[in-house]
Amino acid sequence: MVATDKAVSRIHLRWQMRVPSGLRFLADHWERGYGDLEWRVLIGERVMPWYFLTHDGKRTHGYGVATCPTAMAFWRGDSAGVSLWLDVRSGGSPVLLGERTLDLCKVIAREGHEDETPWQATRSFCTLLCHNPRMPATPIYGGNNWYYSYGDNCSAKAIERDGGIIADLSGPHANRPFQVIDDGWQLAGANTGCCSGGPWRYGNEAFPDMPGLAARLKATGVRPGIWMRPLLTHERGLESWALKRPRGTDGGEILLDPTIPEARARIREDVAGLVAWGFELIKHDFSTEDLFGRFGSKMGAAITDCGWSFYDRSRTPAEIVRDVYTAIREGAGERTVIIGCNTIGHIGAGVFDLQRTGDDTSGRDWNRTRRMGVNTLAFRGVQHGAFFATDADCVGITAAVPWQLNQRWLDLLSRSGTLLFVSAAPEAVGAEQRKALREAFARADEKRSVAEPLDWLETTTPAHWRCDGEAVTYDWYGSRGDTAD
Repeated sequence: MVATDKAVSRIHLRWQMRVPSGLRFLADHWERGYGDLEWRVLIGERVMPWYFLTHDGKRTHGYGVATCPTAMAFWRGDSAGVSLWLDVRSGGSPVLLGERTLDLCKVIAREGHEDETPWQATRSFCTLLCHNPRMPATPIYGGNNWYYSYGDNCSAKAIERDGGIIADLSGPHANRPFQVIDDGWQLAGANTGCCSGGPWRYGNEAFPDMPGLAARLKATGVRPGIWMRPLLTHERGLESWALKRPRGTDGGEILLDPTIPEARARIREDVAGLVAWGFELIKHDFSTEDLFGRFGSKMGAAITDCGWSFYDRSRTPAEIVRDVYTAIREGAGERTVIIGCNTIGHIGAGVFDLQRTGDDTSGRDWNRTRRMGVNTLAFRGVQHGAFFATDADCVGITAAVPWQLNQRWLDLLSRSGTLLFVSAAPEAVGAEQRKALREAFARADEKRSVAEPLDWLETTTPAHWRCDGEAVTYDWYGSRGDTAD
């Protein structure tokens, strides 16, 4: 794109053609899935971010843009043709490119074959979209405290206890599990509730010695990981770095504008500080919502509200997102494992080792786990190894979730070839749970082929799977089915 003296918002490309009737369409999402990924009929107004596939009953064809474009790209299809929309706005205002020349995207298509399943075709297509996938050297598994604590009553002592449980359940495996400290450890986390921001250079009174905690976790036999929200802070004196957009934060918080060099440097420094403490995995969260004011499920074709811009109006939204991710990687270094949550996988590919590919599961509501987790594994597992390692989210083991159903989710995740994290309340881990967790961790530590959903054309929550050549079936509903609320 060249636009020396023009302000540009969007570019529309149109392929005028007759779209055959009877096709089924599978689309990706802007960031995480929200339990709504599925094969659907042709819907003219449907926004299909990044890529889509069609299935005619015999063959599955793929169409998309390669990973790391410089525009936010989405497709639409109707009976008269196919459109590709490229959003290049600086926030909600036209981009002012100046003298820059920008390659916006590379369009890729793949013709399907009759001797492959739709899932195999989709996975093969995803490998074409990314030329530089980044994968961890060994399988990733372990614990995370979020889905039983939700940031309440968490402490360094509780994390050490959790790490000891995870270390014991993993046995003598040389590839040690992670214990991730989720939201609630930071200084602001003690006073402002969950999902709060920095500063990220101190723990709160329940976490007085973060380097010491990381060292003690390693001594216990787990690899320490930690959560952060890099664009949100409570620090005073940073107001000149604030993002100027509607739907601002409450309680005196500041959203950093990453197009300001000093703000981007602060992100890099904050991440580097966590690594210097001894943490080997950084889970960064909320950057899509913080940048655009919307979660992916609400972005649609608009992506963000109109009428605002980033400080640097010469950069497109996709470039700005990539700048944030690059700053995080630069701060973390090459050896630290990075997992993105509420992040855009199509832009993070090649930067992140791991990607949370669906919305939260639950330690309180089984039906949320079923809706989000199983759907995510089925429809985003195709990206595992093609873009990064995929995380369909945790098994939340608590007294509030029926173990009979949770055990099925644990079993499938451990056989899936993708990440396995559990969030286990100590009081909910009895002899039966310990046995199942030991077996699950042993499976998760093996390099396995990615599980294929066999009935994903027919449902959003596949029950029939092929795991390492073995056909397995899971009942996700039990005798009561879904809840009324």
